[in-house]
Amino acid sequence: MEQVHFATPVRRWAETRRLDAWLTQPLGVFLAFTAFIVYSTWAAFQGEYYHSGPYLSPFYSPEIFGDSPHSLLGPRPGWWPNPVPFSPAFLILWAPVGFRLTCYYYRGAYYKAFWHDPPSCSVGEPRSSYRGENSFPLIVQNLHRYFLIFALALLVFLSLDVWNALWFEDPATGAVSFGIGVGTLVLATNVVLLGGYTLGCHSLRHLVGGGCDRIAGLPVRRPTYDCVSCLNRRHMLFAWMSLVWVGFSDIYVRLCAMGFVTDLRLL
Repeated sequence: MEQVHFATPVRRWAETRRLDAWLTQPLGVFLAFTAFIVYSTWAAFQGEYYHSGPYLSPFYSPEIFGDSPHSLLGPRPGWWPNPVPFSPAFLILWAPVGFRLTCYYYRGAYYKAFWHDPPSCSVGEPRSSYRGENSFPLIVQNLHRYFLIFALALLVFLSLDVWNALWFEDPATGAVSFGIGVGTLVLATNVVLLGGYTLGCHSLRHLVGGGCDRIAGLPVRRPTYDCVSCLNRRHMLFAWMSLVWVGFSDIYVRLCAMGFVTDLRLL
């Protein structure tokens, strides 16, 4: 039988027959990511105005070393090199950044937006070869499952921050009393959204459901897998909402610390 060969068309960069506004999504992702990267980098280098009363910015939590009352091990350590700027955020931001950078959803999003790999479906990309994630530097994406451990631990510390945000000190008497402020709700919402994003992680879904050919009838693994799968269906939504809200949480605490915003006590 005679074989028929079909030639696959090679598109030039951004060449496409699509008539819709295909550039809108990658451009929006590029602008959103760039804005967050610029702000979070700036906020991390400040090293101040990251706490206000019982509130601690999630960019700085847990505060391992620092000058605020939230510090776990006291002020800046003596072994820190003097020429190097110090910020409590430097000691912990690598964990959430690494978790998001290697996230399965975020990979696809920033591959398209920053590298045009490809910029969108049926749109030409600026390279003709594909090396995949089996070689450096993209092979480090396989560390995502290990960053998950630190992301789960961060949820614990952020939850403790919400608990601490329920107790307010009277500046006149020094007495501590229970209360709820707007900042309490801001930090609590941050934990809910980050929890939805982290607990819907593809690696966690594989972890709780993997290792078995059939999970039906398993009293613990099956409902856990179904719960993670439910969150996983909205992984993109939680990824964006948590990204926006964690930045807003830092802005709110920072504005309160700088005196631009007065936190409203609701209870």
